[in-house]
Amino acid sequence: MKRISSIDVVRGLVMVIMVLDHTRDLLHTDSLTQSPTNLATTTPILFFTRWITHLCAPAFVFLAGTSAWLSLQAGPDKSAGRRFLLTRGLALIAIEFTLVNFGMNFDIRFRYLIFEVIATIGAGFIFLSFLSRLSWGVVAGIAALLFFGHDLLGLIPLPTTPVPRFISTLFFTLGIFPGDRFTFLIAYPILPWLGIMLAGFSAGRLFTLAPERRSRIFLRLGLGALGLFAVLRFFNLYGDPVAWTSQKTPLFTVLSFFNLNKYPPSLLFSLLMLGIILIVLSAAEGKDNPLTRFLLVYGRVPLFYFLVHFYLAHLLMLVMVFLQGYHVADLRFGPFLNGRPDKASGIPLWGVYLVWISLVLLLYPVCRWYGRYKAEHREKKWLRYL
Repeated sequence: MKRISSIDVVRGLVMVIMVLDHTRDLLHTDSLTQSPTNLATTTPILFFTRWITHLCAPAFVFLAGTSAWLSLQAGPDKSAGRRFLLTRGLALIAIEFTLVNFGMNFDIRFRYLIFEVIATIGAGFIFLSFLSRLSWGVVAGIAALLFFGHDLLGLIPLPTTPVPRFISTLFFTLGIFPGDRFTFLIAYPILPWLGIMLAGFSAGRLFTLAPERRSRIFLRLGLGALGLFAVLRFFNLYGDPVAWTSQKTPLFTVLSFFNLNKYPPSLLFSLLMLGIILIVLSAAEGKDNPLTRFLLVYGRVPLFYFLVHFYLAHLLMLVMVFLQGYHVADLRFGPFLNGRPDKASGIPLWGVYLVWISLVLLLYPVCRWYGRYKAEHREKKWLRYL
């Protein structure tokens, strides 16, 4: 399948942004004690540092759906394409619970497992391996139903018995399941994110159009999504569990307006983030310049980049705490812990930005090498999974 540059450019952009969030989470002085979106304690720059990274997961999931559609259309054997979606979905879930979870926690005992974005993309691929047998219209209808209607699921009480509660949480909402040996956190429930993936899958048809025409359509869709978001949010009509309110200053009132629920993604969160992504996608169509070529390097090797950056950022965290005078005995591992000492540690926000930029630049030659390796070794089927 011939890669479409605009998809990889947008994917590369949000992956660059993603490193900022994980760097802040691992290294920032206040990341262990303060939520950056808590309007009672945050600052505008700290809020923005977290808020801008909200673009990442919706972009990953939406574009994963788009790429799945393109992959199925490119191959003559649709059955083989669906089998690949199934096996890649299972592989992504396995990678989440091994390489990704260890990269986030560095806990060799795996006392804390998180069902996050990689696992929910994997689950989405599994569903797509079956749903892709349906007509485009039916898939688009299911996407619309999940996308616009999943906020209503919050009105339905969850079962109280353990197994039904776990299954319903896995599909519908955020949930924590503590245990004697490990704690399981469902951060990315399947159905709300499946709605975003199916929207991306349905949008795959637009890539059969000429770049100029699909650029105009993406722009209109993006502006339409932002317009619908603005109306629903302004009147607090529907689409997010927390209404915006007047705050201590006009700026913080604006922050309240854009402070949306990600876990699970509310309708307003999805409309705002996907609206921005569609506009960026429109702007990326047909562009070939130093910036797009830079972003392409990251966007062509998304999972490889995702894994490597986590390990590098976490190793830098350990270097930081040791340089600040802590010892191995001070490190804390286990549920909701990633090794940071319980005493004061970390760097200021300007240092987080400096480390973020350094990490992105450090990863550039590594990703460029791996991208070339993949392109030159297409006979190695396992590379399709990484």
